[in-house]
Amino acid sequence: MKTINVNVVTPDGKIFDGDVEMVSAKAQSGELGILPGHIPMVAPLTVCAVRLKTGSDVQLVAVSGGFLEIRPDQVTVLAESAELPSDIDVERARAAKERAERRMQQDKSDSIDFKRAELALKRAINRLNVSGK
Repeated sequence: MKTINVNVVTPDGKIFDGDVEMVSAKAQSGELGILPGHIPMVAPLTVCAVRLKTGSDVQLVAVSGGFLEIRPDQVTVLAESAELPSDIDVERARAAKERAERRMQQDKSDSIDFKRAELALKRAINRLNVSGK
């Protein structure tokens, strides 16, 4: 089966570099499935788990926003932050989730603090889901 090269890059460096059969990610416009030969495009990403599929193996990468650049033979994920399941500190993610939930209960208005807490909660839940714990 054909493959496509995928690079997941953050300001701290490269997180993943390899060939996969399919990439799935959630862009702001909706879910994207990318196969080799996909039309070129750029899409902003949401907080999501990028799925990298090769055969029956699926590798997850927790991504906290950024951009997805697609070319027929290459996919580049330029992420604000990205973590493989083995790199996720589960206790830290749980603590961040609890902290965000407390902040959201204290301030239920449309303030900037509420929106920041909501985004922190999404990131923490995404990290916990990707870690499998």
